[in-house]
Amino acid sequence: MEQYSCSECGTKYEITPTKWRCECGGVLDLVKDTPAIDVAAWGNYPHSIWRYVETMAFAKESKMWEQVTMGEGQTPLIRLDAQEPHTYVKVDYMMPTLSFKDRGAAVLMTKAKELGVSKVIADSSGNAGTAIAAYAARCRIPCDIYLSDETSPKKVAQIKAHGAAIKQIHGTREEIAAAAQQAVEEENVFYASHVYNPYFYEGTKTYAYEIYEQLKGAPDTLIIPVGNGTLLLGAYYGFQELWENGLIENMPKLVAIQAANCAPLAQAYQAGEESAQPVANEGTLAEGIAIAAPARSKQILEAVRHTNGMFIDIKEEEILNARTELSEKGFYVEVTSAVNYAGYKKYKKAPEETVIIPLCGAGIKSK
Repeated sequence: MEQYSCSECGTKYEITPTKWRCECGGVLDLVKDTPAIDVAAWGNYPHSIWRYVETMAFAKESKMWEQVTMGEGQTPLIRLDAQEPHTYVKVDYMMPTLSFKDRGAAVLMTKAKELGVSKVIADSSGNAGTAIAAYAARCRIPCDIYLSDETSPKKVAQIKAHGAAIKQIHGTREEIAAAAQQAVEEENVFYASHVYNPYFYEGTKTYAYEIYEQLKGAPDTLIIPVGNGTLLLGAYYGFQELWENGLIENMPKLVAIQAANCAPLAQAYQAGEESAQPVANEGTLAEGIAIAAPARSKQILEAVRHTNGMFIDIKEEEILNARTELSEKGFYVEVTSAVNYAGYKKYKKAPEETVIIPLCGAGIKSK
C-alpha cells in the first residue's frame, strides 16, 4: 500500500486525495525503497520524462500517465559557449508551458487523476500555477490557482487560457499559500502543491536522470535556483537514486542560488542552522524564488550540505546583467532564471569542473 511519512515525526498516512500535511505540521515524503534502475528499460518508453516511469512511485501496471503526458522533458543540454567547454546549460524552458515545473506537474496531476480527484487547488508565484492549470485541463479536472496580484500578467494570461479559476491575493507569498490551504480545507479537495506533495519531486528528479543520460555520467556541480527547492530536491533525489544503484561514483555538488533580498536558506546555511527562519522579503525581480519561509528548508539544507555544496546570494543588478548576457548568447530567459547564470559567474570553478546551469523559464513569461 502506498503511504506518506512525516519528515518530522515519522507518522505514516495512506495516500488519499485530501491528505497533504502531517497533523504535527510536518511535510510529507513518500514511503518507498530506492528503485532498482533498469537502464535498458528506458528505451521501451517515449522520449519524455516517462522513460523513467519505472523509478516513480506508481503501481507497475499504472498507465494513467499515457492520458496526461504532453511530451514534457528530454530538454537539450548545450555547451554555454566555446570558451567554456565544461559548462552546460540545460534548456528546461523547452516544455509545454515553458518552464521546468512541467516535470512535477505532469507527475502530480497523473497521481491526482489516478486518485479520482474532483478538483485541485494550487498556489504559485506563476510557473507552477501555469503547469498545474495546463495538466489539470489535460486531465479534465477543475482547478483554482491562487496568485499574487503582482504576478506577471503574461503568466496570469497563460493560466486563464487553460481554464483555471484565478484567485489573486494581495499579500506575501506565504499569505497566498495560507489562503489556498484554507480553501483546500474548507472545500475538502486535492492540494496540488509543488511544495507539499512529494509526487512533484518524482517529476523533478527526472532532471537528474536526463543529465545522466546526456553526459553518460554525473556532472561535478549543479547550479540550482532555490525558493521552495522543487528542482534542487528533485535533482538531489534523482542523483541519489543513480548513486545508490551504482550508476554514478559521486554525487554532484549542489550550488544553491538565492536572491539576496529574500535569502532565508542562504542565511541559515551561513549561520550553521538546521532549518531556515522566516525572513522579510525585501522585494526582488526574481519572483519565482522569492520564498521567505520555505516549508522544506531542513531537507534543502541537508541536501546542500550532504553534497559539500554551498549557497550564493545575488544582488538585483547582477540579475539583470546576467539576463542580458544570456540573451547575447542566444538564451532568452525569464528574470528568475537569470539568477542561475549570475550565481555561476560568482562561483569559483576549477578548470576541468563540469558545471550545469538550468534555464528554468522562458523569457516571454516575464513582465
